[in-house]
Amino acid sequence: MARIFSGIQPSGELHIGNYLGAVKNWTQLQETHPGAIYCVVDYHAITGAYDPAVLRARRWGMAKSLLAAGIDPAKSSLFMQSDVPEHTELSWIFTTITPLGDLERQTQFKDKSSKLESIPAGLLMYPVLQSADILLYRADSVPVGEDQVQHLELARDTSRKFNAKFGVEYFPEPKPLLTPTRRIMGLDGNAKMSKSLGNTVGLLESDDEIWQKLRPAMTDPQRVRKSDPGRPEVCNIFQLHKAFSAEPTVEHVRQQCETAGWGCMDCKKVLHEGMVQELTPIRRRAEQLDAEPQRVLDALASGAAAARGLAQETMRQVREIVGLDGLALPA
Repeated sequence: MARIFSGIQPSGELHIGNYLGAVKNWTQLQETHPGAIYCVVDYHAITGAYDPAVLRARRWGMAKSLLAAGIDPAKSSLFMQSDVPEHTELSWIFTTITPLGDLERQTQFKDKSSKLESIPAGLLMYPVLQSADILLYRADSVPVGEDQVQHLELARDTSRKFNAKFGVEYFPEPKPLLTPTRRIMGLDGNAKMSKSLGNTVGLLESDDEIWQKLRPAMTDPQRVRKSDPGRPEVCNIFQLHKAFSAEPTVEHVRQQCETAGWGCMDCKKVLHEGMVQELTPIRRRAEQLDAEPQRVLDALASGAAAARGLAQETMRQVREIVGLDGLALPA
């Protein structure tokens, strides 16, 4: 059976972009792929400037939010990357076979490094660690968004290079499972939803907080007056309807928008109802986990133990393949 692995940075509590773009799909995949492996990639989070106290809080917030969103420790493994040191061991081995040019051509490296005066080596090596994250579990399927496909291609290339260099067929070439909701635009309508840009809706925000963010959100820029017909496919609010509203509601929204039967505020009110209906149970579960934090700790400990078992076996075999498993003693 296919083994699934995916990871997420500890940015704190999830926002709906994370949820729709990745985590909701994770919860569905764990039903069809027993033993799915999901990781909070905290080593990745230290490649830039950060505050250790904030990182600790964000690690907790992300773990709690993932469990509240539906990740089930009985069906999948959830753990902190730093609790399985084999991630960094395999990453170093992959560093020795990864051409520098391949890393310098990575889109995210070029984008981020262009904004920095001093570029940390960790930013360059980020995709090597990401390859190790995936291949450590010999995962053959990785649920990703469109912006991560290039990094996954590096993991596939790393698998090929390792197998060719050592004359083995050990690591699989992981295939992308593109999430059904591939890209979530922010409420400003100008960029991908991102906490750093302030254009998100938090997964655990109250009903009123959600509405206060939806009210001024960008819609179809050509719909200036309520009487102007709208273009649903270019409206960011309509895209959110596709994610949160039932199909009959989505079609009704489309019709009302195209015929100017509704104004944009009417459309947003219906979206708000759909969001509240889906997000309220998640918020309630998060509140329960805040009251019983040991449940989160137990889930992470159990997930790390399962992940370490797989990781240690992989590294035992990798050390043997690369010649780090013993000494050639004199006869």
